[in-house]
Amino acid sequence: MWGGSGVLCLLAAETLVQSWQRESPDMEPICWMHWDGGWQQSLRVWVQQVESCGKREGVTDVQSGIPANVAMIVQRVVLNSRPGKNGVPVAENFRMETVTLPDKITDGQVRARTLYLSVDPYMRCRMNEDTGSDYLLPWQLSEVVDGGGIGIVEESKQANLAEGDIVTSFNWPWQTKIILDGRLLQKLNPQFVDGHLSYFLGAAGITGLTSFLGIKEKGHVTPGANQTMVVSGAAGACGSLAGQIGRLEGCSRVVGICGTDEKCSILVSEMGFDAAINYKKGNVSEQLHELCPAGVDVYFDNVGGDISDAVINQMNQNSHIILCGQISQYNKDVPYPPPLPPAIEEIQKARNITRERFLVLNYMDKQEASILQLCHWIKEGKLKIKETVVKGLENIGEAFQSMMTGGNIGKQIVLISE
Repeated sequence: MWGGSGVLCLLAAETLVQSWQRESPDMEPICWMHWDGGWQQSLRVWVQQVESCGKREGVTDVQSGIPANVAMIVQRVVLNSRPGKNGVPVAENFRMETVTLPDKITDGQVRARTLYLSVDPYMRCRMNEDTGSDYLLPWQLSEVVDGGGIGIVEESKQANLAEGDIVTSFNWPWQTKIILDGRLLQKLNPQFVDGHLSYFLGAAGITGLTSFLGIKEKGHVTPGANQTMVVSGAAGACGSLAGQIGRLEGCSRVVGICGTDEKCSILVSEMGFDAAINYKKGNVSEQLHELCPAGVDVYFDNVGGDISDAVINQMNQNSHIILCGQISQYNKDVPYPPPLPPAIEEIQKARNITRERFLVLNYMDKQEASILQLCHWIKEGKLKIKETVVKGLENIGEAFQSMMTGGNIGKQIVLISE
């Protein structure tokens, strides 16, 4: 329930709104502002456009209950609806809004302009009321969505950050501009990626870390051991890196599985894969048997389901599954990792195939050295980067929907501003 002071402040704000309406009947409500504290939830903000300078005045300062000038209006994306645990996400699950940012920041805060945002398969879990994970919080309806992002500092009252710094966060709000606690931001060095800032959301960020540390910690790749690696979802963000990293770490043969002939061609001609299978054409099991005559020693699993069952069926004794993702199962109400069919589980046990849940956040003590290695490979040209870039915050919902159905090659990025 609201406290007494909250009710009084809300009533005062409503009185002000009514007064402004009488004086300016053409005023229109443009947004709802959401705040973290109790009675301040969902206080309607009214604005009046002023032709000069494009400013908007008459916005209520929710802290004091009096009219105030707000210098900055920004766009944001909120969760409009949930697809349901067994539903397919669509662009309409997201909604664009116009909101205001305070004209001043406080001690410790940073205001930044958003440059790039990332959309990733794990976000599908955050669309549910229950993510099924103890380390992921669900997105809330009508609240701003967040994820990996990169921006440039415009104003800082945090000692370690200055105007012009490039910063990132794993929980960057989907907004054109943001105000955050500076302690939640990590400063980036553009020289590490030769100025390709979006790489920090992919190959030189959490995506690259997932591929690299997954192979290092769970793949048991041994140089000179003549091992064969298979990668599912091989043309995606993690998969396209994993195959190349497997080769760099010592695998003698790398085979990818993806969903189009174009992707297969790119994997072989540009990414260094020995072969690639279009799972939508022909029999995957037969093609695997032909392309992996010595069996499979390491499987980097991004998809789960029937494709993974086919790969596991051809894995060798004492081989290893790197359980990176299960995108084919994300629209189903099943536990993670999903249980294998009984016959496949029997093969796994009989052949002593390891299949352990992998969470990159458990290896953050190795983050710095791993990022340096990835950046070194990128600079040397040993790690080829592919990105699918969509422009505009208004298109982020469509980018997410496309990524979830395999519309991307490499990392899916949304460019918000130059």
